[in-house]
Amino acid sequence: MENRRIERLGREVSVVGLGTWQLGADWGSVDADDARAVLESAYEHGVTLYDTADVYGDGRSEQLVGEFRDRHPDHVLVATKMGRRAAAQTLENYNRFNLEAWNRRSREYLGMEPLDLVQLHCPPDEVYEDDAIFDTLDEMVSDGRVRAYGVSVETCAQALRAIERPGVATVQIILNCFRLKPLEQVLPAAQKNGVGIIARVPLASGLLSGKYDEHTQFAPDDHRSYNRHGEAFDVGETFSGVPYEIGLQAVRALKDLAGDDRPLAQFALRWVIDQPGVSTVIPGARSPEQAAANAAAAASPALTIEQLDGVREVYDRYLREHVHTRW
Repeated sequence: MENRRIERLGREVSVVGLGTWQLGADWGSVDADDARAVLESAYEHGVTLYDTADVYGDGRSEQLVGEFRDRHPDHVLVATKMGRRAAAQTLENYNRFNLEAWNRRSREYLGMEPLDLVQLHCPPDEVYEDDAIFDTLDEMVSDGRVRAYGVSVETCAQALRAIERPGVATVQIILNCFRLKPLEQVLPAAQKNGVGIIARVPLASGLLSGKYDEHTQFAPDDHRSYNRHGEAFDVGETFSGVPYEIGLQAVRALKDLAGDDRPLAQFALRWVIDQPGVSTVIPGARSPEQAAANAAAAASPALTIEQLDGVREVYDRYLREHVHTRW
């Protein structure tokens, strides 16, 4: 597994990590033993970065990841997130009291002291302008509660503002074959400033696996059913904000680019890995086999110039009008 160094973090991370939203909630049920098997499979295939959040299953994901880290304390970096426990996403909720309470809860659920990396979980725009919030995060680092902090963002504008903050070690952002806008300014700025880029939703909620069609049904408790129009949270988190039927059209064009020698999911993950400035990509997995297949993308051949150009052509033809100006 290739590893890449994040300068502001002061550590290397595996170029393929593991997102653990699926192990907590919102993707249908996952048995605890199955979740543990997913984590172990990722570890066996060289994954060192595991991304979770305090709201994934109301702490279930953090507990599973914490138990897993106890078994591999020297080789696992845990990145958690905080901020979405507040019912309303307002600047007022990002106060010292709440930040410390959220941080304390994550330390308890993960069983870690200090936490490796804490990310603000897609906060509202106003948070990025509030010096007091980042002063509190700096104090958490200096007090030994957190080794480093970052942000998970919805928009490129938020990412660019976060990169300007000298204490921000990482920016987590949606980056995949459906969402190319971060290539324009965000990735170059992160590279220049030594900020890590954690690419999330790399398979567009599974659409870029190539396994879905017009007849696919998702469970009622799966966000791909209940959040298609942003009913529960930002619609950009579900199929990357692309209308489902449009996404299927783009997927068929991308399959032609990938060819018969490489599964579309591996092609899509390799596309992310190949982008200059990306530190790690964090696909989720619901089975050990899927975790292993995702990790294998790190050793797969880099995309050709023709394939990279082809992805952009597909984006311009099918997707740009739906996502480029919004995020």
